[in-house]
Parts: sequence; structure tokens; C-alpha cells
Amino acid sequence: MTHSPSPNDFSRFWMPFSANRDFARDPRLITAADGMYYTSSDGRQILDATAGLWCVNAGHGDPIIKEALKRQIDTLDYAPHFNFGTPAAFELAGQVAALFPAGLEHVFFTGSGSESVDTALKIALHYHRARGDGARTRLIGRERGYHGVGFGGISVGGIVNNRKHFGTLLTGTDHMRHTHDPARNAFSRGCPDHGAELADDLIRIAELHDPSTIAAVIVEPMAGSTGVLLPPKGYLQRLREICDRNGILLIFDEVITAYGRLGKASAAEVFGVTPDIITTAKGLTNGVIPMGAVIVDEKIYASAMEHSETPIELFHGYTYSAHPMAVAAAKATLETYRRNDMFARVEALAPLWEDAVHNLRDVPNVVDLRNMGLVAGIELSPRPGAPGARGAEVMKMAWAEGLMIRVTGDIIALSPPFIITEDEIQMLFEKLAGILRRID
Repeated sequence: MTHSPSPNDFSRFWMPFSANRDFARDPRLITAADGMYYTSSDGRQILDATAGLWCVNAGHGDPIIKEALKRQIDTLDYAPHFNFGTPAAFELAGQVAALFPAGLEHVFFTGSGSESVDTALKIALHYHRARGDGARTRLIGRERGYHGVGFGGISVGGIVNNRKHFGTLLTGTDHMRHTHDPARNAFSRGCPDHGAELADDLIRIAELHDPSTIAAVIVEPMAGSTGVLLPPKGYLQRLREICDRNGILLIFDEVITAYGRLGKASAAEVFGVTPDIITTAKGLTNGVIPMGAVIVDEKIYASAMEHSETPIELFHGYTYSAHPMAVAAAKATLETYRRNDMFARVEALAPLWEDAVHNLRDVPNVVDLRNMGLVAGIELSPRPGAPGARGAEVMKMAWAEGLMIRVTGDIIALSPPFIITEDEIQMLFEKLAGILRRID
């Protein structure tokens, strides 16, 4: 080392998905967290209106989770799961599987949502080949879809900026059209009425490529990162029917929606549609330790066990699959959800949350409002020639007034911890309304 960098040299850490140069000029630094609040470096309390990054569902500093991690680090810091195992990992797999629809019985642990997506895509390809249907190699995503940042995830993902800098990506992918239709569905409460027929775009793609070449379709039941897009009524059911008719696996990316965000353990349960594979992460450990889980249908697991020509049935895995610390965090997180009946709490708060969201309808520059469970998308009109500028200004003003919000371009996304109170919901939207009325 030839020099000692200054502790406030913001160029050393290349921040993810961030305007690094702008941040260096106006940093927003966090030093502590407890309950619903962060503490900023200047000592202010900041209401966490985003559950970190959609993950701190039980709030910060949950005592059950903290104690579990303290016990675990004193007992077993790390163990591999390649041909070895830990009892807690098998216990957790059973607990996770029990939360999801019948038939989804087996769990593969990963280290993140991105890893969960790439794992699910590989499992889908593996399933078809193991059954002698190796021509099924195509993977279908959707415009505006977000499926993490691995090469598989950005290949089936449909957000342009996440794709355009990284070459040709995976071959054999295609994309259905997105479901955003503000002309017919603006200001919907919950799922919009119009757009179920958009699922038929999968028929077009299947006819273009031949359905016998398609391995899987992956969608977010509720698209979060692109700006909170809810499925039109009947859309997911129609997608399931088309997949069934054509022998295509259906993957739900529930990295955001699983573990209570919409008021149930999964969006699959909320919408009454059971996919073949579900990807999860985020709320699995309340964000305290990175972890993901892929939950697969019995037929997929059974096929791998029955058709393998080698002792190892699936040549895939991660150093940190079922890391003991992550397992401890996940078990404790599921326990705090259960003990505090947190999914039911989301259901109970959802009507109040919905009303608070839609009270913004007449606020200047608001062009659409979308909500479900404890999620909201507030879409603002972009400034002429400067898309995203209005959203970025709102984020900075919110921070100055004690709110952490997330913006995607000119869309504000809100997803608070489940422990938010009615008074805090009222305060959040009063402050946000005031900010929106002051910006041009």
C-alpha cells in the first residue's frame, strides 16, 4: 500500500445501482438502525419506508434474530454442504417448504435473489434434459422484469439499462410484453381490471419459436423494482394455463413478495396460482445475512433423483449455500414472523395503507398510484428532457425530512417493515405529500 485513503474518500467504494458522483457531493450516511428507524451520520432519525431494500420485514434489530445469531457464532461459524450437512439446514428447508403451496416440497439454498434466479433457470433446463426433452432450452422473461444481476437474470430480465452494457447475454431468450397500461388502469386499487389478455403474448412467442423449444417462463407476480406493477386480474391464471398446455415450466420470482409482503407467505397464495418453481431471498433472513431459497415442485426434484446417471444429481451449488449463520437468521426470522403474526398484520394494515396511497391522487405531478399489501408505487410525470430528475429530487428531499424512500426513475416505491404503525403511515404520507407539492 502506497497511501492511506481518507475515511471520507467516497471514491474507494464503488456503490451498487447508485449515482456515485452525485452521492460524493451529497452523501446520505447511515450509522445505526432500530425498529422502524435508521440513524443518520448527523444523528437524525430516518423512517425506513423501504424495509432497507424490500428485505427488513420484521424491522431492524429484532431481538429473536439477534439472539439466534449470537448463539450461532459461538457454536458453528461455517460448514460446507457439498456432501456434508448440518441439521439446521434440513430443518429450515422443511420450514420454508411448509410456507408455500402444496407440491412445492424441496428447497435449494442460495446466497441472494440473483443466485436464486440463476439457480431456478438452471434447474428448469436440467429438468427437461434429464427427462430426455433436451430441445427445451429457451427461457422467456418479460419486458420491465427484474430478476437480479447474474447473466441469467439480466438475460430474462427486461430493464434496458440493466442489459445494454453487457454484450449479447444468454442466447435463446425472449420477452413477453409488460403489463403496464396506464391508459386503462391508472389509479387502480390492487390488481387492475384490464390486461389478462396480455398473457397471450406467450402464445405468440411459442408459435414463433415452437413451444417444444421453451423450457420455462419467469415472471414476478408483482413486479417491484421496475416500479410496482401488479398483475391484471386473471393474467397469472392465464399464464399458468398456457404453460400447462405447452409443457413449459412456470417460475415465479418472489424475491420481493415472499414472506409476507402482500399479506400471505407468497404471492402464489395471494393470487391462487401455483408455479413450478419459486425464487426467494430478501425477507427470508430479514436482511441481516444474505440468503436465498429456491422452492421446487416435487416432480422436478423426483426427476433429478430418478434420471441422474451420476452420483451427483445436480452439478450446481455455492460455497455459502445454507451457511450456518444465514440458516440461524432465517429460522429466527420465520419464528418472529410466526410469533408476532406478521403476515396477518400486513393484511390488517393494507386497507389503511391503500387509502393513504390514494389520497395522493390530486397531488401535483402524480400520474398513477398502485398498491397491494404493504407496497406502493407512486408514478410522477417526468420533467421534459430530464427523466428521473424529479424522482431523484424527491428522494433527496425525503431524506432531509427524515424519510428513506426508493425511486426507480420517476416512480417512488414504498415497502415499509411490517411493524409500521398507523400513526407512522399517516406521518409518512403527510410528509411525502408535502414534498410533492413543493417540487416543480
